[in-house]
Amino acid sequence: MKQFPRNVPVVFMLFLIVVLSGCGGTAPAPAPEPTAIIPVTAKTEAPMAEEPPAIEPTVDPEFELPDVSLANFDDPTNIDNKYFPMTPGTHIVYEGFTEEAARQIPHSIEFIVTDLTKEVQGVRTVVAYIIDYSDGELVEAEVAFYAQDNDGTVWFFGEHPEVYEDGKMVEAPTWIPGYKGALAGIVMKAQPELDMPSYAQGWGPAVNWTDRGRVIGMGEETCVPVDCYEDVLITEEFSQSEPDAYQVKYYAPGVGNVKVGWRGEDATHEELEMTVYEQLNPEALAEFRNAALTLEAHAFEISKEVYALTAPSEVRSP
Repeated sequence: MKQFPRNVPVVFMLFLIVVLSGCGGTAPAPAPEPTAIIPVTAKTEAPMAEEPPAIEPTVDPEFELPDVSLANFDDPTNIDNKYFPMTPGTHIVYEGFTEEAARQIPHSIEFIVTDLTKEVQGVRTVVAYIIDYSDGELVEAEVAFYAQDNDGTVWFFGEHPEVYEDGKMVEAPTWIPGYKGALAGIVMKAQPELDMPSYAQGWGPAVNWTDRGRVIGMGEETCVPVDCYEDVLITEEFSQSEPDAYQVKYYAPGVGNVKVGWRGEDATHEELEMTVYEQLNPEALAEFRNAALTLEAHAFEISKEVYALTAPSEVRSP
């Protein structure tokens, strides 16, 4: 349940505080300067922990996996889905808390739509760069890949996350469709509806990625520090390994994910709100692009059986 913004300070669960002066305005709050980027290479000097045996979960017979071969991708990097738009240069910051041993821990995530693209399974995808902080410490950085089909559905084409503890990388559970049984999934339907079946958000059996999404609310209203929104879509995400733990996400039209909550047996009790929504200037975008490329270069070094077999990311044509 981590495709972004899904991120928690545990290995596979990764998606405040600027106070609104009022919830009725429509203009976004002034955005701060982009957060300084911690060089990924400086965090990976120690050798990786020994890789655990691959987990090969079977598909619950109740769940179907989407067949990406049935979708057409004529313009896959033009992602303009109502609830999951991805414009290059978009910079979103989420702030909030998770819980550990009954203690609230400050948690923040930055989600950047870069101007990079990457071909995955013959489909040109948009590269997102995501960084995750727990109590002010970098705990995860990742590149993730998205594409929109001709019908308007946004697909998730895998990710390379690197997990850190005490400044050292301890794990990199990479999954990319086409390798080790992994399949692309759906992050947002073209026309989400209540009571529609849940949908797989990808399938990465080697790293136990079995996340699914389901629509649980439509036409709602919600406020976050940036603004107040109407016609909000609400989804919940869960996995086969934790079927009773749900991450609840709120999507505003034309913006995307603006708030994250939880229900059920989610041990982290993660709550996040969007505190920054801005378009980066060329210099700031270049900084994040370089950070994503640095992370990818490391992925080519350490993920010999998956990432090293993929094509490198490319700067998007003007």
